[in-house]
Amino acid sequence: MINFKEDEYLNKLNHSCAHMMAQAVKHLWPDAKFWVGPVIDTGFYYDIDLGDKVINDEDISAIEREMKKISKDGKRIVRHEISKSEALEQFKDDPYKIDLISRMDEDNTVISTYSQGDFTDLCRGPHVDTVKECKYFKLIKFSGAYWKGDKNNKVLQRIYGVCFPTEEELNAYLEELEEAKMRDHRKLGKDLGIFMTNDLVGKGLPMYLPNGYIVWEELENYIKGKEKKIGYKHVLTPPLGNVELYKTSGHWDHYKDDMFPKMEVEGEEFVLRPMNCPHHMMIYANSIHSYRDLPIRIGEIARDCRFESSGSLKGIERVRSFCQNDAHLFLTPEQIEAEFKSVVDLILEVYKELNITNYHFELSLRDPKDTKKYHQDDEMWNMAENTLRKVLDDIGIPYIERIGEAAFYGPKLDVQVKPAVGNEYTLSTCQLDFCLPSKFNLTYVDKDGIKKTPVVIHRAVFGSLDRFIAYYLEETKGALPLWLSPIQVNILPVNNEYHLNYAEEIYNLLKNENIRVELDEREEKVGYRMRESVMKKVPFTLILGQKEVENETISYRKYGSEDTHTLAKDEFVNLIKQSIEEKK
Repeated sequence: MINFKEDEYLNKLNHSCAHMMAQAVKHLWPDAKFWVGPVIDTGFYYDIDLGDKVINDEDISAIEREMKKISKDGKRIVRHEISKSEALEQFKDDPYKIDLISRMDEDNTVISTYSQGDFTDLCRGPHVDTVKECKYFKLIKFSGAYWKGDKNNKVLQRIYGVCFPTEEELNAYLEELEEAKMRDHRKLGKDLGIFMTNDLVGKGLPMYLPNGYIVWEELENYIKGKEKKIGYKHVLTPPLGNVELYKTSGHWDHYKDDMFPKMEVEGEEFVLRPMNCPHHMMIYANSIHSYRDLPIRIGEIARDCRFESSGSLKGIERVRSFCQNDAHLFLTPEQIEAEFKSVVDLILEVYKELNITNYHFELSLRDPKDTKKYHQDDEMWNMAENTLRKVLDDIGIPYIERIGEAAFYGPKLDVQVKPAVGNEYTLSTCQLDFCLPSKFNLTYVDKDGIKKTPVVIHRAVFGSLDRFIAYYLEETKGALPLWLSPIQVNILPVNNEYHLNYAEEIYNLLKNENIRVELDEREEKVGYRMRESVMKKVPFTLILGQKEVENETISYRKYGSEDTHTLAKDEFVNLIKQSIEEKK
């Protein structure tokens, strides 16, 4: 979608529309006072103090009507530059503006205001020439917002909006927003019974319902099956660890602000783990290894916890408790290229099978100037980054380099996906690490009997299962492929008195074939039950009436089609099983 901050004209237009909205609010509620009204990626907002007044839908409609009058009037937007003392005098009755002005430098700040008709606001600008240009707008939503984002401060009314140069562009954007609402995994997750959250459990701590856990299990079995075929060994490690473990790894120094607070038990300090690599390092260290043992590939679907701010939490896309499809590959330097290529091949294979097409690769490197974030070892970093570049160039994968995006212990390859809703984010990652094996004194004995330090590749194909499920729900609009669908077949007997026995026979037949099937025997019209089956996005809905009973056949509709097909019982079973097997 469009980024309003990055487009120069859209930025000015939306900034001006924010002022026009504030002017309309002032007309309707003369005592209104205003904090800030910035342009954001998705348009603009303004934070407003309306006393005890709480905005509602009718108020939004009234504000829009007033904005249309102001735009039609077409007043010019005029810039004025004033001194700090003049600004303090002009806005002396507005504590929010006084707060802003008081923090401005007396000598080095140019203080400017913008006026349009009877409304003047403190602002750096720039703006369009007249409010007439702000003709095509829409107020999108409203909410409460703490002044300065501090929960100890007063709650202001925040109103969001967008503005475009033409009606066609506005309508197209509003259609995109409606599409985004339909795809939002939070809505789909609720409608399809995938997951739930409850503040009594805790913010950012999703719980997977029976339907959601089916999806989870299928994905877990799918990726673990692929990993086992190429030599991964799976482990199970605890979701917390001693603080000393993270001090040894370096995560305590570089990452503790993103961890939950430490807990003291019987004189020891523990923390909920934010990642799994320290545990896997200790598993490797549990045995003596020869170069003949390497590569050793340790995999785990591992529960992790990170302290994300409440404002950044989003459904199961961004949470405080999540499960990573994690693995650590311990290898000799000579094995780096082959193993790294194997990881990339696995990612590409999964993406192809799951029809993930909108993605690109980014090589995340350290920023040499950042001496706090990154482990200080120039020789190690140069070797790791050059090795990764060579591997990617040899494989022939196009990539973009990103300075300052590496993990603190090494460079990484990120796969950035562009989801159907929102901005792109990292789905899969593969990191090269010369640092942690040394910190944990990991060794293997080479062919000459000399102890050497292994290299480690950290990789996650799905990233976290939580984020992947969110991504896949939005990509498919909740119409998951047959093999992933919580309900694969829904059976509707046309009339229970005559057709229920046959429907139960088919139900048991499919159940015995490990097909996830439901029987809807409610005393409702078949058309009503069919509509509900479509709303649940069930891949196959069976309609069993007198003809099916007499001929011992099955009539079905596929999700998204109005056509009805009829097959013999065994043919239908084979169709379903083959579709599941082929991941169609």
